[in-house]
Amino acid sequence: MAGQRIDIMELRQLIQLKRKGLSNRKVAEVLGVSRNTINSYVRAFSEHELSYPQLEKLSERELGGLFPQTDSKDTKRYEQLAGYFPTFAVELRKTGCTLQTLWKSYLADHPNGYHYTQFVHHFNAWKGKTKASGILRHQAGRKLFMDFAGKTLSYVDRDTGQIRPAQVFVALLPCSQYTYVQATVSQKREDLVRARHRWLGLVGRGAQSPCVRQYEGGGGPRAQIRARNQQNAQRPGPALRVCGRSYASVPPAG
Repeated sequence: MAGQRIDIMELRQLIQLKRKGLSNRKVAEVLGVSRNTINSYVRAFSEHELSYPQLEKLSERELGGLFPQTDSKDTKRYEQLAGYFPTFAVELRKTGCTLQTLWKSYLADHPNGYHYTQFVHHFNAWKGKTKASGILRHQAGRKLFMDFAGKTLSYVDRDTGQIRPAQVFVALLPCSQYTYVQATVSQKREDLVRARHRWLGLVGRGAQSPCVRQYEGGGGPRAQIRARNQQNAQRPGPALRVCGRSYASVPPAG
């Protein structure tokens, strides 16, 4: 990291001052260091994707681990970690795999390896990842998001003892984050409609604009619902009539 290094107490004071909204120039004046030094630390905080409240909760060891000294030992440790990055990139494409899972696997083989925050920082830097963010404002009761999610689960049929597959239906009211999860036999249209009907019945009112995420292939049951809706715009099919409410369109969640 470019710029002068500051000790852990000054680092904590920097975080507190930035949380209060002080400019980098003012923080530099308070701490008696160059503005470039403060700029370097603030930029590093952004790269670690940590907010100031999150940084304040870190221990001295964790906070110091975000800015390790560059020496031969650290270089060797980084090269050791970087050797896993191509494999990690492939693993992350698999359902259920996360950076947290990969970090635990890495740490099991290298107990003296990087802490999670440093691990994520180095991987994102290697991948050239930039963080994009935005604020989505939702009106209460305006939209309902729903989709089938995760891996196929299974259950034991109590009558036959057979193991049967089960899909996971998830519905969400984005304003309140109120969430509903239900297991269904399949992802067919009738199961989707039945699950949504039960969800809206529990909520007590229908969302004005149900949003169903589209399959990439475009041939799934939700795509079929949209196609049916377009063909019968003047006479919505039963899949679009629930809780006494008719829907003219089922837009993708984006």
